[in-house]
Amino acid sequence: MDSALDQFRQPGQLLARGVCRHLATYDFVSIEEFSPDRGKRVDVAALGPKGEIWVIECKSSRADFQSDAKWPGYLEWCDRYFWAVDSAFPLEILPDDTGIMIADAYAAEIIRMDAPRKLPAARRNALIRKFARDAARRLQWLRDPQV
Repeated sequence: MDSALDQFRQPGQLLARGVCRHLATYDFVSIEEFSPDRGKRVDVAALGPKGEIWVIECKSSRADFQSDAKWPGYLEWCDRYFWAVDSAFPLEILPDDTGIMIADAYAAEIIRMDAPRKLPAARRNALIRKFARDAARRLQWLRDPQV
């Protein structure tokens, strides 16, 4: 069933929802529009049960992908990096050394797993703390927008 708000969401936001639903099946929790560091904003950051951090960038078109020059800077902020695209996206233009998810507004599927990187322990610790604080802040805002 479509949400009444879906008509107001951008295509990339709908892909992100499907990605977050899929990641939950791996016991990952996700935050959309997460900023791991000043000047960076990833579409989806996911935290796994063993502390692993995945970054997923959602691209709704070839032009959307080709206009994104910032993505290489996200690699140092995750253990795995993925592109989430719809089934009509030309996969051959995506870099070979990244993961790929095919997604829609309701689900996703990993079709290529990214090779794991190892985040330094201090960065992982800082990211997990920031993830937790951002998630708690968003929940607090939902419960009490006046805060």
